[in-house]
Amino acid sequence: MAAVHQFLPTFAPRDAVGTHARHAQAILRDMGVASEIYAAGAPGGGWRQARPYRSYRWARRAGGRDTRLLYQLSTGSAVAEFVAARPERKILNYHNVTTASLFTPWEPHVGAELAKGRRQLAQLAPACELAIAVSAYNEAELRAAGAGRTAVAPVLVDLGGGPPDPLVAARLEAAKAAGGVDWLFVGRVAPHKCQHDVVRAFAAYRRLYDPAARLHLVGGVGSHAYAQALARFVGGLGLAGAVELAGSVSQPALRAHFAAADVFVCLSEHEGFCVPVIEAMGAGVPVVAFAAAAVPETVRGAGVLLGAKDAATVAAAVDAVVGDPGRQAALAAAGRARAGEFDLARSAARFRAVMSELLDGR
Repeated sequence: MAAVHQFLPTFAPRDAVGTHARHAQAILRDMGVASEIYAAGAPGGGWRQARPYRSYRWARRAGGRDTRLLYQLSTGSAVAEFVAARPERKILNYHNVTTASLFTPWEPHVGAELAKGRRQLAQLAPACELAIAVSAYNEAELRAAGAGRTAVAPVLVDLGGGPPDPLVAARLEAAKAAGGVDWLFVGRVAPHKCQHDVVRAFAAYRRLYDPAARLHLVGGVGSHAYAQALARFVGGLGLAGAVELAGSVSQPALRAHFAAADVFVCLSEHEGFCVPVIEAMGAGVPVVAFAAAAVPETVRGAGVLLGAKDAATVAAAVDAVVGDPGRQAALAAAGRARAGEFDLARSAARFRAVMSELLDGR
């Protein structure tokens, strides 16, 4: 029986890479392929679905022609070195590695980990019989790193779900009843996500267009130093009552935030795909985004892309969207259509096709 076992530095079932791995495992098993998930860490109940990566050597006979190891690459890790040293054939699924220089001033140890991830990309890419990218932007990086056979298969993410959290929804709607536009950004609080630029633009928007506006920043902390500086920045601008640093929230709570948002503002410097942009578009929230890395590819005409992200430019772009109901509705419709292209069934079919070609020897 053929086997494709996945390896990750950390398997967190709810984050983008962890969710992708869960869906990939289900697809592989449905194809009749044995597939387990191995990781160095598994927070959030991950060990219910994953195994410690070092246990693999005893779990399967090494070197079998029908066994492949699929590494999910998004950062540097000892797991990559473990996979690289194994004799089995290898597949790389590349989610991109954040540029180390964006992190190093805030978290030197994370910067070192990311630099290691880039070195591991250069090591693994030429050694894999197939390198899968979640975007064409990432595929270009794979080829530059020496990958031979490459393919693009989007991130596997379920954009559906149940109702929003009623308590969170009620709180957000009560605030909205008092007037003012609701900005939203979803992403780890980390320097490359540039929440500080969103706050700066939001401050300009309140000053120039809507003094009652609110900003909701949703996402767990990826850098404590940056998160602390961000909180001080918000306070220093006198925005403590207007900016919510929501932290990590449940999926129902996240759906409530999308339902209440008037605009999704993404000013990130580095994204290999950017799942929250797709989630926003799927929820009918107009997107205003800085055209960096893979974001233009992900948005592809279904949102407003900015070539600069100075505060006045962003504030004006947001006002042009929320101040024009017709344009807001058109962007919402275009966003829903674009998000539909990443429907789980469609993305799963693409991943299945890529894996079938490899496993069938085509």
